[in-house]
Amino acid sequence: MTVGEVARRTGVAVSALHFYEAQGLIFSTRTAGNQRRYARHMLRRISLIQVAKRLGIPLHDVAEVFRDLPHSRRPTRREWDRIARRWSADLELRRAALERLQADLAGCIGCGCVSMSRCRLINPSDALAQDGPGARRLEPLPEPERD
Repeated sequence: MTVGEVARRTGVAVSALHFYEAQGLIFSTRTAGNQRRYARHMLRRISLIQVAKRLGIPLHDVAEVFRDLPHSRRPTRREWDRIARRWSADLELRRAALERLQADLAGCIGCGCVSMSRCRLINPSDALAQDGPGARRLEPLPEPERD
């Protein structure tokens, strides 16, 4: 498939396809006229990249799991399942972090104050300011375990 055909089929801009290829996420071959040609199985990779982006999975994590997939053939169901299992724990951690954030926001919005720096319920006397600037109550996402 040409890069234009892949772009039309996936809804992904040609420039993004070139970027994904430069990052080693997708692969093409070249014709005698130096034009890119993509195998049909690259459509699935591109779709998975788009899903990962929507879920907030960084492209470097996508590249890491794609590293074990074959370039020259369609991956097997077993190979795709391995990716799903690998991301499952990470997605569960993200879900739990979002639920905590949602609960904290609901509590904050419910108190009616306009400034976290003056909130008497969550941050009395602006005690969190001594820890430095920025959102002090937000926990960083834990690193997922890798097999």
